[in-house]
Amino acid sequence: MSDSPGLPGSPAATHRPLRVGLIGYGLAGSVFHAPLIAATDGLVLDTVSTGNPERQAQARAEHPQVRTADSAEALLARAADLDLVVIASPNKTHVALATAALEAGLPVVVDKPLAATAAEAEHLAALADSRGLLLSVFHNRRWDNDFRTVRKLLADGALGTVQRFESRFERWRPRPKGGWRESGDPAEIGGLLYDLGSHVADQALTLFGPAASVYAESDVRRPGAEADDDTFIAITHTGGVRSHLWVSATTAQLGPRFRVLGSSAGYVKYGLDPQEAALRAGLRPGADRDDWGVEPESAWGWIGAGGTTQDAAQGGGTSQGAGGAAAEPEGVRPVPTLPGDYPAYYAAVAEALRTGGRPPVTATEAAATLRVLEAAKISAAEGRTVRIEEVTAA
Repeated sequence: MSDSPGLPGSPAATHRPLRVGLIGYGLAGSVFHAPLIAATDGLVLDTVSTGNPERQAQARAEHPQVRTADSAEALLARAADLDLVVIASPNKTHVALATAALEAGLPVVVDKPLAATAAEAEHLAALADSRGLLLSVFHNRRWDNDFRTVRKLLADGALGTVQRFESRFERWRPRPKGGWRESGDPAEIGGLLYDLGSHVADQALTLFGPAASVYAESDVRRPGAEADDDTFIAITHTGGVRSHLWVSATTAQLGPRFRVLGSSAGYVKYGLDPQEAALRAGLRPGADRDDWGVEPESAWGWIGAGGTTQDAAQGGGTSQGAGGAAAEPEGVRPVPTLPGDYPAYYAAVAEALRTGGRPPVTATEAAATLRVLEAAKISAAEGRTVRIEEVTAA
């Protein structure tokens, strides 16, 4: 790799844009990575590799200056012309491609999940460290609007001591779409446990620290489905918080995205962050727009104690005081949702490349999430609670 951005302070590292090679132009590559890379100051989408001619044409239409390659091998053969490789190919290819990119001397971003096992993730982390290269994982849901709001509420102490964290990533998709994401072949690393489960587990660990034990229930409910499509994960964190996490494609009535219960208040939030829908619709973030990731007031969550969101929506959960007079309502109140900020991920990657600093999500953090998913898989199969030490020892 020429003019390596791993040498902070050099003229090339300081001034010229960092050239990014993107492997894969399916959903992850075209909807998430390419638009966010293109919108990041200091990064330029240089090359996209895909063996699909239609996707090559799509990449050139959406990013007119981009070059295309027929394979990941062809892209990596031009390692000297690149400063970063982003891997957005099917899950089963992540480890091999990340290894090849690191061995070619390139920093790497990998879409989640980084690997099938924590051991594989830790091996990649060690390889990156041994070569002094950045390795980061695209856990973009840390920059969801609702998650950013929860983090602020916790930092402000607005809920008191958190006792239970409930997180749901639910959908109503009664008919399987097929493809590798829903394949029952273990080599594909498909199913919701590793797909949406990667997000909710990473969020829980980010908020409340390491897991001590995991209990899970996992089902294949839809006719013709091969991989898990309705999974529940319960994490007991070493700090005492319990996280209850649901991921499902079979939920006919959606629950709250978050319900966080503390010693002095709770927070409830419905609906999904708007950024994915915006990206799918072809909208792009940029310095010229101030509405990115912003949701309407009607979608805000609620904080408080002694009432419900329904009470608040109807004017407050008032009670009758002495003599029948209306007492001050305890109830709940709306909380403005912070804007979602997916662009912050690649901005932090660019900064880490230029300064040699810490990436926004580390491979070690991704390994901790994978260890929870591995424990959940064992728990669901054996019907028991699994201590994290069991997975670590394995």
